[in-house]
Amino acid sequence: MADLQWNKEFALEQTAGDEELLEELLTLFKDSSSADLEQLQTAIAGEDTDGIVRAAHSLKGASASLGIEGIRGIAMAMESDAREGSVAVARDKVEEMRTLLEQVKAM
Repeated sequence: MADLQWNKEFALEQTAGDEELLEELLTLFKDSSSADLEQLQTAIAGEDTDGIVRAAHSLKGASASLGIEGIRGIAMAMESDAREGSVAVARDKVEEMRTLLEQVKAM
């Protein structure tokens, strides 16, 4: 099972302890990550490594800023592999990414 590994303390540090701001940032992440996942799936289907790099990079950065290590780690692996011209990691990990993003939406 996919592990979200959310470091809420880190996320709160990024917002100077502002819980309301953190909620707003999580909402923005939930919205943007849906589009990123859709782009990722399209890129995988088309074996478009540049598209995988863009979508994975976006997911990596946004999740890192919120302390969501599970998503950041998978996105980083997808991005790195795609930069090498491969779609294998993205194809292998897309369902795990979807599961983690669903966990975020349930938060």
